[in-house]
Amino acid sequence: MHNIREPGRIAVFGVNWLGDTLFSTAVIASLKRTFPGSSLSCIVPPRCFPVLLGNPRIERLIAFDEKEAQRGLAGKFRFMAELSGMHFDAVFLLHRSFGRALLCRLCGIPERVGYYTPKRAFLLTRAPSAPDPFRVHRIDYYLGVLEGAGLPVSVRDPEFFVLPEEESAAGSFLEESGIRPGEKIVGINPGGNWMPKRWPLEHWKTLAAALSGECGCRIVVTGGAQDSSLAREISSALRGKPVPVSACGRSDIRHFAALSRRFDLFISADSGPLHIANCAGGRGRIIALFGPTDPALTGPRPAQRCDVLRGSCGCKIPCYKTDCADNLCMRSITPQQVLRKALEILSVRA
Repeated sequence: MHNIREPGRIAVFGVNWLGDTLFSTAVIASLKRTFPGSSLSCIVPPRCFPVLLGNPRIERLIAFDEKEAQRGLAGKFRFMAELSGMHFDAVFLLHRSFGRALLCRLCGIPERVGYYTPKRAFLLTRAPSAPDPFRVHRIDYYLGVLEGAGLPVSVRDPEFFVLPEEESAAGSFLEESGIRPGEKIVGINPGGNWMPKRWPLEHWKTLAAALSGECGCRIVVTGGAQDSSLAREISSALRGKPVPVSACGRSDIRHFAALSRRFDLFISADSGPLHIANCAGGRGRIIALFGPTDPALTGPRPAQRCDVLRGSCGCKIPCYKTDCADNLCMRSITPQQVLRKALEILSVRA
């Protein structure tokens, strides 16, 4: 088959970012299908745990954080002792770090698979060449670790699992917020950790007012505590209409995922919440707003529930100019465009 002996214990050494951790769940699912009798653990920073909680393919989450518990030699020695005691047969390194490969070699894990780099190739038992990250979707980039090692890839979509108690809590939150059964619910996510990817606040205000006024939708604004001011600004544009419900700072990733399953429509720029809402499933559709990033590289998967609207500005995409002065690519997506698509979607669900 692939000349990797059926491992009893597999470790996936993940990456440091929430969105990429979500994308890497396709690797986890493919490995579990290839080695159904194996015990699979995932090594990620604690902040990424919420993305993987409830995943039935993972038997154990192992914390690794170079800036906290594993900082310095003492922390790394403690981690090595912990990892050695778990007696893994194989580890798949999704991060191209030299240090992670060295730790796994020193722990004596027999099979060590990860992308080739000149500095760490000698630490790996299989070191396939990495594809160009600017030519493949991020999910396929991580799956390339398996394909390069000769392993089959049977899953190309990420997964997020919502627990029953989280579903129940989301229903209670909406009820306590005054949203009645049968009302159309539109979730909007105006924030984002990278400013050039954000849709302008004035566009959000125009859109929210139109959705609330034209079809009587109840608006739920999602985001972290830092986005509460955005929710207040959007509320100010809805005078005389139902006040939007703000979930900003009132829900963590897990609660947001369950909440998103109740939306008839969710609208967001390219962001972690966009991908989480898409993978969590649910009854509604999603409108994804893309400007400086390329859907071919970081677009939502699976794509069946999503309508992608792209800005146009003549710039080379993807663009990583974080100090962009005009943000034309996002501003060129008009509220009228998004409203037309939203009404089209909601009329189908009428």
